[in-house]
Amino acid sequence: MDVTSILEQYRHWQRFSRQEKLDQEHLGAVQKLAKSGAMATRMAASYKSMAERAASEGACYRTLFSRRQDNGEELACEGWLFVRRVIAEGGTTRVRATLLETFTLEHGVITPGSMPGTAVTLEIFDELLVKNTMQLGCRVDRSDDDRDTRFITFVDMVRGDLKAHL
Repeated sequence: MDVTSILEQYRHWQRFSRQEKLDQEHLGAVQKLAKSGAMATRMAASYKSMAERAASEGACYRTLFSRRQDNGEELACEGWLFVRRVIAEGGTTRVRATLLETFTLEHGVITPGSMPGTAVTLEIFDELLVKNTMQLGCRVDRSDDDRDTRFITFVDMVRGDLKAHL
């Protein structure tokens, strides 16, 4: 085996290792959100706060989400979300934002600015969680692309240096 082949295999291993970590982190965050019993109104208030901070400070928030692949498999992806505004009308709450993807299995690690930001519309809604017991929870899915679901945006992971890449 030559060095080039070994390095290529190593890079593939790194990408799959990162994917596994993101899948586990996303699953853990989804479960934690479900256990918290957070409702859509509370989640909407959190996104409104993100929008205010984005407008005043250019804040972007780390987000994990699930993307359905062509074969039906769900894989976690990572990015930074710049929340532009939150619109509540007719019993629906939508979030307009720009997503800078920073990791997908297809592309590996993506440096901010190497790919353009994507305008996204997220919808926040309550859902009935039926596993061992029935309880209410909330969920954030992308309404303009049904492949991207279960957005988890971390309010404690903020960057202010990404606005130039939006």
